[in-house]
Amino acid sequence: MSERVIWDELPGDLRDAVEHRVGGVTRTVRVAEGLNCSLALVIHTRDGDPLFLKGVRAADDAGRAGLLCEELVNGAVGGISPAVRHRFEAAGWLALAFTHIDGRHIDYEPGTGDLEALARTTRRMCDLPAPSVPLPHLSDRFAGHLRPGEADALRGSHLLHTDTNPHNVLISTSGDAHLIDWAMPALGPAWVDAAYLATWLMAYGHTPEEARAWLSGIPGWREADRAAVEAFVNVTCRHWTARVGEKDSISSNDRFRCLLDATHR
Repeated sequence: MSERVIWDELPGDLRDAVEHRVGGVTRTVRVAEGLNCSLALVIHTRDGDPLFLKGVRAADDAGRAGLLCEELVNGAVGGISPAVRHRFEAAGWLALAFTHIDGRHIDYEPGTGDLEALARTTRRMCDLPAPSVPLPHLSDRFAGHLRPGEADALRGSHLLHTDTNPHNVLISTSGDAHLIDWAMPALGPAWVDAAYLATWLMAYGHTPEEARAWLSGIPGWREADRAAVEAFVNVTCRHWTARVGEKDSISSNDRFRCLLDATHR
C-alpha cells in the first residue's frame, strides 16, 4: 500500500474523536512498515501513555475486513498481541488505538538473540483456543488446490495468525516477543504458526537443521500428526506454485518441504 496518511491529513472529525477519548495529541510518529492500512501512527498525548493508532478508509473493503479481524480476535490474544484500547469510526475512517509496544522488529537471522523469546511466545500461541467469533478455517485458504482428505487433515480448533513475517513480530524493550497485525486469522492445527516461523528462519539464513532444532522446542509441533504436516506442506506448495509460477516458487517450496524431515516418522 502506497498511501500512508499523517495526523494533520486526517479529517478533523476523526482527530476530534481521538482526542476526546485519549486527550490532546502532542506528537505523532509515522510508522512506515505494514501493507494493509492507510493510517499507522504512534500518538503521544498529554494525558497518558503512547498509543498505536491504526486505521483504514471505510471504502477500503479489504483493509476494513482485516482491521475488523484484528478487533474480533484481540480479546483472545492478550499477552501475545497489544490490546485494543479504543475504537473510532468517523469521517469515512475506521481506526483502532492499541497499547503501544516500545521495541523493534524481530531479527530472524543466524546469531540472533531473539529466538528464545520467539519460542516462548510460540508455545503460548499453540495453546490459543478458538475465540467465540466466526473465523475461516485454514483449509479455506487453499480452495482449489486441495486433494481428497487434505481439508480434513488441516482441521483444528486453534487460533492461528498465519502471517509471521518479521514486520509482524515485535521484540519489546523487556525482551518479550509480541505478534501484531492479526488481519489474516484462521482456525487450524496448533502447530501451524510454528511451522510458518521455521520457514521464515530458513528464509533468513538458518539451515534446515537449525530451524528444526528450534521447532523441537515447541510442544505443539512435537505432537503434530505427520499426515497433517504432509497435507499442509503439499497444499502450500501447490498453492504457491499456482500463484507465482514453478520457477519463482522453488526456494519457498523447498523450505516448506524441509518441515517434513522434522516431524515424527
